[in-house]
Amino acid sequence: MRAMTRMDVDAVLAIEQAVQRFAWTCGNFSDALTCGYVCSVHEEGGEINGYAIMMAATDEAELLNIGVEAVQQRGGLGRTMLLEMLGAARDRNMKRVFLEVRPSNVAAIALYRSAGFSDIGVRRGYYRNAENSEDALMMACELMPGERANG
Repeated sequence: MRAMTRMDVDAVLAIEQAVQRFAWTCGNFSDALTCGYVCSVHEEGGEINGYAIMMAATDEAELLNIGVEAVQQRGGLGRTMLLEMLGAARDRNMKRVFLEVRPSNVAAIALYRSAGFSDIGVRRGYYRNAENSEDALMMACELMPGERANG
């Protein structure tokens, strides 16, 4: 993985639009870069096939977005990127990482739990969907100094 640049936004946006029903916009990705969020891409053979965005503040971080090109899904790339982001949070002396995920995204929930995240709450009506909204499952991963994430 490497740091995302403005030149990567179009490729990242194309993946986001292909894999998310309610995708982030070009502006969302540009704003994340401008705000200094941890924005990373996974590149293979000169092609971007995954990305992750994390906001770090004080001693906590929030994983805002992680996406993997459809043909690469279920092959371990999501896990690799998640563990890289947890490592980046640890390197910045974060104590925990939060995220929200759709309860319908069973594969993502399983991935997050296997990496040490646990359920901490629910945000009612957080996500838009075809029926107007879907709750968000809130999860957190406690980071211990020097500890490497579950792999």
